[in-house]
Amino acid sequence: MPRLAMRFSTQTLLLQLGVVLLVVLLSGAVHAWLVYQRIGAEAENQALTLARTVASAPAIRAEVDAISRQSGTPPADVLARGPIMAAAEAARARTGALFVVVTDETGLRLAHPEPDRLGERVSTDPSEALAGKEVTTRNTGTLGPSAGAKVPVYAPGSGNVVGEVSVGYSIESLGQSLSQDIPSIALTAAGALLAGVLASFLLRRRLQRLTLGLEPEEISTLVHDQVAVLQGVDDGVIGISADGRITVFNAAARRLLDIPDDGPDGGPDSPAAASVRVGQPWAAAVVPEQLKALTRDAMHDAEAVEILAAGRVLVVNARKALHRKEDLGWVVMLRDRTELQQLTRQLDAVGTMSTALRAQRHEFANQLHTIAGFLSIGHSEQAKEYLAKISETGPLTFPVQQAGLLQDPYLQAFIGAKSVGADERGVVLRIGPETLVRGTVTDPQDVTTVLGNLIDNAVNAAVAGSATDRWVEVELLDEPPIAGDGDDGGTLHIVVADSGDGLGGSGPEEVFAEGFTTAEPRGTQAGSTGPGGHGLGLALSRKLARRRGGDVRLLDPGSPGGPGAVFMASLPGTTAAQQTKEEK
Repeated sequence: MPRLAMRFSTQTLLLQLGVVLLVVLLSGAVHAWLVYQRIGAEAENQALTLARTVASAPAIRAEVDAISRQSGTPPADVLARGPIMAAAEAARARTGALFVVVTDETGLRLAHPEPDRLGERVSTDPSEALAGKEVTTRNTGTLGPSAGAKVPVYAPGSGNVVGEVSVGYSIESLGQSLSQDIPSIALTAAGALLAGVLASFLLRRRLQRLTLGLEPEEISTLVHDQVAVLQGVDDGVIGISADGRITVFNAAARRLLDIPDDGPDGGPDSPAAASVRVGQPWAAAVVPEQLKALTRDAMHDAEAVEILAAGRVLVVNARKALHRKEDLGWVVMLRDRTELQQLTRQLDAVGTMSTALRAQRHEFANQLHTIAGFLSIGHSEQAKEYLAKISETGPLTFPVQQAGLLQDPYLQAFIGAKSVGADERGVVLRIGPETLVRGTVTDPQDVTTVLGNLIDNAVNAAVAGSATDRWVEVELLDEPPIAGDGDDGGTLHIVVADSGDGLGGSGPEEVFAEGFTTAEPRGTQAGSTGPGGHGLGLALSRKLARRRGGDVRLLDPGSPGGPGAVFMASLPGTTAAQQTKEEK
């Protein structure tokens, strides 16, 4: 049969009882030691008092001084019958001391409980007492361990030290005194043990209530499930406690904010400046300031905002966590909109291309019918003029000036679609005369993001500008790859200018900062992503271009009254050479 495992609460109870028992035993031992030390100190004081009494007796002082004046020490049998021995033994018998020893100025015994040791040097060092100091001691002599004192003996009248008196009480007698306190110590220890047992049982019941009767294995499973859910979702989750410390920071949040993970032991594997750890103060965390600002709002449900972090457009919202009336802190959610935006632009481009191709097919059919009509009636000159006009305006009816300079059908469709929106806002979109695109666009997604942001910003700036003639000019040039550098595709260079009032003195790097905008409600140049822009377009475009090895920079900040700012973008690996008939 399988052995039944002991419940955790039972294990905790037994452990607590063991700890309480250990503490009680240690406390009793310490208490006994303190009592022993107290009794020893009392014995030392009692020995010091007796030694002073004996050393100050006039007869002792006179006899010791007389012996010290002699050339030698009297024999042991003479000392045993002398007055010093009689006085010392009388004092020892009267007080119950272990010994009362008197010596001369050289440390030779003049009185001792064992007469055979008279005339010999004492077993313990008498130098401090012979130097005029009173000392208490605990040592082991010829009579065993003792607690005692040593006092100098002064000669009558002169004040010179002529000997010393040493008094001691037996350590064994101290132990007998301690045994009288054992019952009270044991009673105290038993009471403490009983209180500890009661407290352990109460703690066990409280632990069961707090854990709802769950065992540690079950709690561990719940924690593992919570971690699996937090780490498995694609949305970033950040938890901040009521005291302002990070309690949750899942892997998705680290990925979206491009923050390295901590080590398994809680210590960072990366530099502390770039790390965010659970338990760290939220105010000191290396995260975008917009995230911290959301948690300073008194509103329980802060409005979602868009931020740019690690080249991603994130939608962030913060919610106050409350349990009944208890404030549990904040929960910050991060969702990645970059892929959604890219997919939306790609679908828009596909839709625009499809519409353009349908329109192109219809236009081509009409144009061919017109040319055929001219030829059928013999008006060849009119047919040539009609063909020349088509070459200048392009095959589509989009309001784009110099559209014929664009040979790539994708660029024709995309810029044509942008021209329709610009025309509705009273802005003329035109292709610059230096435009030359010989290849075809191979990465329409990135081209759409960068070119679309620049055109939208320029249209906004032209609308907000003071010039009566509102226009946006786009120049495109493709650069084929250098031989020997691999087949990564050519580079598409984009220059966008407008008729707006410029950037108003903003620096060339300031305009690329996240959140920077000079837009009014309808939006302007710097960083706007459309009407009422959010200050993310230019920052996102630059990060996307630099990720490909290119860049987006400001060529000219413009001036009030126009012309406006000029931006240039380089997108490597976005074009490919057109195939010839032989290659096809």
